[in-house]
Amino acid sequence: MTSPSTTLSLVDTDPAELAVDAIVIGLHSQTGEQDATSGLAGTLLLASGAESIAAAFDGKLTETLALLGATGAPGEVIKLATLGTVTAPVVAAVGLGPEPTGAAPAPETLRRAAGGAVRALAGAPRVALALPLPDDADAPAALRAVAEGALLGGYRFAGYKTRPQPSRREPVAEVLVAVPDAGDAGAQAEIARAQVVCGAVRRSRDWVNTAPNELRPPSFADSVADSAREAGLTVEVLDEAALAAGGYGGIIAVGQGSEAPPRLVKLTYTPADGGNGKRVALVGKGITFDTGGISIKPAQGMWEMKSDMGGAAAVAATMLAVAALKPSVAVTAYLPMAENMPSGRSYRPGDVISMYNGKKVEVLNTDAEGRMILADAMARACEDGCDYLFETSTLTGGQVVALGKRIAGVMGSPELCERVRTAGDAVGEPAWPMPLPDDVRKGMDSDVADISQVNAGMDRAGHMLQGGVFLREFVSADVDWAHIDIAGPSYHSGEATGYWTKGGTGVPVRTLVQLVEDVAANG
Repeated sequence: MTSPSTTLSLVDTDPAELAVDAIVIGLHSQTGEQDATSGLAGTLLLASGAESIAAAFDGKLTETLALLGATGAPGEVIKLATLGTVTAPVVAAVGLGPEPTGAAPAPETLRRAAGGAVRALAGAPRVALALPLPDDADAPAALRAVAEGALLGGYRFAGYKTRPQPSRREPVAEVLVAVPDAGDAGAQAEIARAQVVCGAVRRSRDWVNTAPNELRPPSFADSVADSAREAGLTVEVLDEAALAAGGYGGIIAVGQGSEAPPRLVKLTYTPADGGNGKRVALVGKGITFDTGGISIKPAQGMWEMKSDMGGAAAVAATMLAVAALKPSVAVTAYLPMAENMPSGRSYRPGDVISMYNGKKVEVLNTDAEGRMILADAMARACEDGCDYLFETSTLTGGQVVALGKRIAGVMGSPELCERVRTAGDAVGEPAWPMPLPDDVRKGMDSDVADISQVNAGMDRAGHMLQGGVFLREFVSADVDWAHIDIAGPSYHSGEATGYWTKGGTGVPVRTLVQLVEDVAANG
């Protein structure tokens, strides 16, 4: 199921003369003391880009917006009927917060503003954005942010409703971004890249938002494989027989409790120019539904476990973007897929599993299933050969406890973790490096196997770190690696905000694309 997309283009026409259904301008927060006569708190400041709109309102635009309750707070959208003052019938002012001193708003501020405005204008087929864009070295990043926000804010999952919803307005179909020169090659390149990357993010969101009865491991594997082949990637799919024959004990153990058997999907991108000699491996957790298995989860909120394949969805979508952007570096993705269900065939606490790299793992909690399938995939990636390994997964509730719903936790090789943090900051998907303490590993010693699956003595203490410590056991010593725990950021259960809609977010597709491009450019 693919959701309808939003088209994006550049325009250098005077915003006041654009033939669109709505024009979006930026608005900075009120400043100064409250006026005793009018009751208005200070002065609203229009952001650059809105000059011709302000002139058409004879300088009364900010006063009118203030009367409508505008404050310029980030994310706020105030709509105003233009009554013929400009060509567009509606002006939408989106809050940008306080005016930065001597600089344009930060890219993430613009990204969220564009997303919030486009989402708020659902029902308007054609919208123009006249947001502040700097004319210096920061211009490309700002334009990219506006474009990404617009494309992602306009996302809506196609869904399964059988009857028309009168109150459900259609998402914006076309967005025009006002720039000084619509023909500028650099600006056009940013728009083209944004369309590719956001198309990948939207595809990731679609996979995550699909009902779990329609996206079990075999069908998920088929969907990914079909999309990958269409994009020109090389595809290999291992079914349950091939997994058993190949010694993928972790994937088989987790998947054996379900009537829908597990899969391992391998996607390969080979650059036409041979690449720069580096090899990148991407691994994503694909648990299509997680009941917890024998160690069953509480019923409350379990429906959100349809999103436990968010890591695999993000990695698969990243590969689609890589195929289109064609970076000069070899990239291979490994997507282990399983459904963690309780049955007479389920793996049990106390089982000892022989993993792909030969290590024996004592199972203490069947709800720690993600690390089992990831370990096999990561060991295979190292066996195939790679210089950098980026793995992402909705692995632990401990990530949410420690860092919340917006910031991912990253563990692994220190230099690579810092690289992930830098890339995340650049694209608006923050990640924070976390340690892998020796005492956590010591607590995972097993009396009967090489390692236990969790730290029984510490229970939930250091829960996020336990996942990273376990996965480290399956990475070759000569491979730089980073584990990105996206348990919180991959799925948004609250009301839509900025360019995040309810459901799958597509995190960390944009980070992974940024990392691949960074390795292609800098090794």
